[in-house]
Amino acid sequence: MILALVLALGIGISLGMLGGGGSILTLPILVYVLHLEAKPAVATSLFVVGITSVAALVPHARAGRVRYKIGLAFGAASMTGAFVGGKVSHFLPSKGLLLAFAVVMLVTALAMMRPRRAAPAALARPWGRILAVGFAVGILTGILGAGGGFVIVPALALLCGLEMPAAVATSVFIIAINSLAGFVGYVGVVPVDFKLAGAVTAAAVVGSVIGAALSSKVRPDTLRGAFAWLVLTMSAFMLGREAHVAAGALALGVGVGVALYLRRAKKRATAAAEAPRPA
Repeated sequence: MILALVLALGIGISLGMLGGGGSILTLPILVYVLHLEAKPAVATSLFVVGITSVAALVPHARAGRVRYKIGLAFGAASMTGAFVGGKVSHFLPSKGLLLAFAVVMLVTALAMMRPRRAAPAALARPWGRILAVGFAVGILTGILGAGGGFVIVPALALLCGLEMPAAVATSVFIIAINSLAGFVGYVGVVPVDFKLAGAVTAAAVVGSVIGAALSSKVRPDTLRGAFAWLVLTMSAFMLGREAHVAAGALALGVGVGVALYLRRAKKRATAAAEAPRPA
């Protein structure tokens, strides 16, 4: 239990600092450290991340980083999708949920390894796409217990032209709505140990406050890189545990290959930029 609480502290720090990563770490901890069954773990994950997001939102809101209009539009669509996803998940096999979650983690890790492009300073709000992406992220939240922060943050930056601090803060706001709505979809259908959930949530809330305070002091690229490797490792572990050792090894190998390729590409681009141009 002590290990789970320490890891929950890290969940909160990730959520408060990066605007995501809470659920993608919470579910494996609940399943493999606290030994919950898959569906109760998903429901508990939604509860933990929902409450933790509310706590993480407070420092961001005080700093004026939350864009509520965009967050409400995106969040309303996500909340609908999360509720639907929570209901649909009851008809899916537990092993399938864990495998799907591991694949989502792998894709997320690979996406995080890519260099983030700067978002345009001003962009017309494509509300139709915002609502469509919000609904899709909500489905992911309800079915897999994944709040979708590492999908929401890039979407807010690229679709809405938000600067990273605003995208992170607004993502936390949206995740709170998503997770709590998804949890409501599980109420009365899947049993939840609220004593256990409360203990994990308390540790995560402390971490979220720390993460939100540090969000403007630590380089995002450094955090993204480290977190990408953590997510990749956990994805490989889950695939190896739920599918086959070879699947986990393959996932880890793909991640290492992509990381090396991107590193070499970055070095070549840097060398080309620094090379003297002919007069």
